[in-house]
Amino acid sequence: MSESEESLAPEPAGYTRNGDDGHTEFGGHGRVAKRDARVVAFAECDEANASISVAVAMGGLPINLTSMLVSVQNDLFDLAADLSVPLSRQEPARARMVQGHIDRLERATQHFDADSEDVSGTVLPGGTAGAALLYMSRAVVRRAERAVWIAVEEYPDAVNPLTARYLNRLSSMLFVLARGANAEHGDIVWIPEASVQPVDTDTDDAAAQGPGT
Repeated sequence: MSESEESLAPEPAGYTRNGDDGHTEFGGHGRVAKRDARVVAFAECDEANASISVAVAMGGLPINLTSMLVSVQNDLFDLAADLSVPLSRQEPARARMVQGHIDRLERATQHFDADSEDVSGTVLPGGTAGAALLYMSRAVVRRAERAVWIAVEEYPDAVNPLTARYLNRLSSMLFVLARGANAEHGDIVWIPEASVQPVDTDTDDAAAQGPGT
């Protein structure tokens, strides 16, 4: 293909090159640096949503949990729409986070908490595949929450603090759901310094000798 023919070829779908200078058009915020706290917060929330989709698709979770998680994914799109448009902008956002979003998560957390096994001590992430994926989502959501709080602090007139509060409640709910997903098999409990505890040789010797020795 000649240079002139190449210049007439259509652009492949999927990229525009508009962000090649390290900046992006971010909704009502205008063109900002990709390292801007608002863009970072948006990206972290996008990853949180994607992590929940993996739990839904691969976790083997019951329908009541997956239905709740899919509704949370819709909430996270509301949250993304909120982050995309400054609070101070006259043009309304397609969606805003309101107290009702948070109240619903609190009710759901209380409901699902009844399915969680009551254990003393601290539980480790893991167990069933579904629980492990939910624990992973919880960690991603917590990171997204931290990023959103940074954006709230840097742009208090632009970023809705209810977005961060929602993520805070969501991480709590994901923890409860993960424990519920382990209810049948039990949680994995943290034993402080377990790997460096001395071995009880007397007990081991007695077990090796067997009864009556």
